[in-house]
Amino acid sequence: MVPKRMFFTKGVGKHRDKLQSFELALRDAGIEKCNLVYVSSIFPPKCTMIGREEGIKHIRPGMITFAVMARLQTNEPNRLVVSSIGLAVPADREGYGYLSEYHEYGQTAKFAGDYSEDLAATMLATTLGIEFDPETAWDERKNVYKASGKVFKTSNITQSARGDKNGLWTTVLATAVLLLD
Repeated sequence: MVPKRMFFTKGVGKHRDKLQSFELALRDAGIEKCNLVYVSSIFPPKCTMIGREEGIKHIRPGMITFAVMARLQTNEPNRLVVSSIGLAVPADREGYGYLSEYHEYGQTAKFAGDYSEDLAATMLATTLGIEFDPETAWDERKNVYKASGKVFKTSNITQSARGDKNGLWTTVLATAVLLLD
């Protein structure tokens, strides 16, 4: 059971009930009809990235669906919440890549997206034996990783929102959905 395709999606939900807020975020992401199974963070060898719309076409109601998900919820008015998935794909498509989950309060989508991308790229770089200084800024390390010729691509998907001003539960989620067929 090795996934052949993957797509990113994200969503936001707001509701007086915490669980319903999560359901609405899943609907916003287009994956509410799935039975989600959370998996760890390996991007399979030879896996192909597809667009969200294309990916959702392959989902059937009740389908067991493997996903790497970052999720965060708040009911504090105006509290900033963010969830992000980072991806790092090796140049050698026979090898595996990494997905990272990140969620935090009070951070911008840009910061969280860069951070999750950095996490995935750093995990991949360490498995590929790329030498780098972990204290340098992400932009510098990103150039080192790509210059090595071993890291093909990095990206992220990030969702942020402010907590509902009236105290409704607000859920943000970012997801990498892995498809077997």
